[in-house]
Amino acid sequence: MRSRYLILIAFTVLILVATVAKFGRFSYAPMPAREALANPDRYPIRTAYDLLGRRIGPEEAQALRATEAGRRTLAPEAGAFAIDEAVVARGREAFYTETFGNEVFLTDVMGMLDGALTPYEVARAVLLLGGKATNNLQVRVAQDVRIGERQWRKGDLVSTGLDVETGGLGIIGLKTFYDRGHLRLGITCALCHAAVDPRTGKVVEGAPNADLNAGLLLALSANASAYFMHGSVDLAALAGDPARTVPTPGGGTAVLPDRDKLEAAAKIEVASWPPGSFDSSADRVTNPTSIPSSFSAYGEPYSWSGREAVGPFKGLSSLNNNVHAANSDTTQLAAAAPWLFGLDPDLYLGILFQGAINPSLRYDPKGGRTPSTILAAFDPTPGSPGLNRYAVLPSFPATNYMTDNGLFASVPGEPANFANNAMSAFQNLLRPPTAPKVEVAAGRTVFERAGCAGCHSGPALTNNRIVPVGEIGTEPTRARAGAKMEARLSAPTMFATDTPFPLQADPKIVPIPLDGDALRQVQLGWAHAGTEGGYKVPNLVGLTWSAPYLHDSGVAVGPDPAGQLGVPGTLARGLAPDPRNSLRALVDRDLRGRVVAANRASVTARTARVTGEGHAYWVDAAAGYSLSDQEALLGYLLSIDSLTEDVPVP
Repeated sequence: MRSRYLILIAFTVLILVATVAKFGRFSYAPMPAREALANPDRYPIRTAYDLLGRRIGPEEAQALRATEAGRRTLAPEAGAFAIDEAVVARGREAFYTETFGNEVFLTDVMGMLDGALTPYEVARAVLLLGGKATNNLQVRVAQDVRIGERQWRKGDLVSTGLDVETGGLGIIGLKTFYDRGHLRLGITCALCHAAVDPRTGKVVEGAPNADLNAGLLLALSANASAYFMHGSVDLAALAGDPARTVPTPGGGTAVLPDRDKLEAAAKIEVASWPPGSFDSSADRVTNPTSIPSSFSAYGEPYSWSGREAVGPFKGLSSLNNNVHAANSDTTQLAAAAPWLFGLDPDLYLGILFQGAINPSLRYDPKGGRTPSTILAAFDPTPGSPGLNRYAVLPSFPATNYMTDNGLFASVPGEPANFANNAMSAFQNLLRPPTAPKVEVAAGRTVFERAGCAGCHSGPALTNNRIVPVGEIGTEPTRARAGAKMEARLSAPTMFATDTPFPLQADPKIVPIPLDGDALRQVQLGWAHAGTEGGYKVPNLVGLTWSAPYLHDSGVAVGPDPAGQLGVPGTLARGLAPDPRNSLRALVDRDLRGRVVAANRASVTARTARVTGEGHAYWVDAAAGYSLSDQEALLGYLLSIDSLTEDVPVP
């Protein structure tokens, strides 16, 4: 059977090669069929419009259309976004296949295909599956690799956490491009927010890819330095050759950091991220957060700090956008580098480009061109910053609470930010697979007695609030990640939802109202207005799929609580955290203490600021609860597989 499958694959590859040879271009990203899904059933569409986060149902929409004032309310220039089956279908397609052009940065600058994991080795690993599914593709390294104290010999297997569905020809969330001899690789939302269930081989749409080894994959690239701003890299300690400089304004120069030392340091930082986490904050501090689920309905605000809280779908579109407008192309940060990093824009780009894989982007101090000149000459998106496809607000590069930088990742031929809004509509319809119902009533009673419902209320069991970091007590640095963006802050705005992209002259700008308590909560989420930041109250839908717990992934316990504690005893050993045991550690102070101690004992966990501390709300013997109470609570928490109220979505 396996040999037949490999022959079929080889035949398919030959056809593709012939096609590419004829037409010169080809791209592919897998999108699972309905029968391949573990959770094909979604919430029904009961919302006709999203109006800057307000749901408008069909009956209200019909009434509004009957008056002139109502029609203005539903107009694109008011920020209204119409929702129907076609929009949801486009959202699902974009979720699996849309890169917004990040394949250029990831391939030409970072060198994801030119490091230790080569296209050949990845393709070989997929073929060796013989049509079987995997949630953790094992790939051979093509060369000897050393990252800090960790070492791999050529031919050693790396646990990537990449997922392949049954019969899959590609990796979920990766899109391959072939363009006249040039191979590129881009990422889509599904890389982090869809996962193969290893028990069934089916794909769970919306589940976090809890073993995705994103940090290690970046570390194994050829130019991890292009992500240095997402880690605690001390550039001052990495001084390079005084002759290797970048011109600065006023006729001065700035010395580049030593390329090899910087690369080694950047690799250590990103490789420290636990599997299933990602550092999305360019604050020059290593503080990755656990990949959240996309069971997002009524789970606002979004991101662990809750800072994605305004605009369409109550901030979900902001979250979707910032993945691509702020994280999958670090070249766009050059204009903000002076106040975010204390770096001249050309020095910043020079750091990224001195190790760029594509010779057309590589910066040579003796080459006679500045880094910004190199970027402008190469840029596939002239007229906008960076390399991805952006619709650019006039306020760029200022932060405006809807975007980090005034950029909206967009697709030519459809309205600006449309794909992000469509993905929000799709994600809000997702629900996890049906969960076992064990001791639900008794567990709910304990839940209420323990005061959990004080924060975890509402349809998704969140009160949609941000809790100050000093109150919740979890690791604090991630809560402060947006603090420096307050230096360049503009009023929150976006483009009208029918704005053509590429932009035409004088596009319509829509102001996003924000004041009172809503403004104070957003300021807390960004660590602005004198606050230290905070973390949102997460929703509790689909907890079976989201272990480990807390924003830093620190509350992790394996199937054996005696010896599989914290990130060092689970994820770092290739063991999936057990949801029940990990939730027990969340509410049992004795078990939590052992988890925290295990994290503290690990150099790698300390580098990534993984502690497992905070959220000190206990349901244990010291708090007056029996073991049966605790078991009932865990059963209830793991049973939550849908919204608890009959409310409209998306």
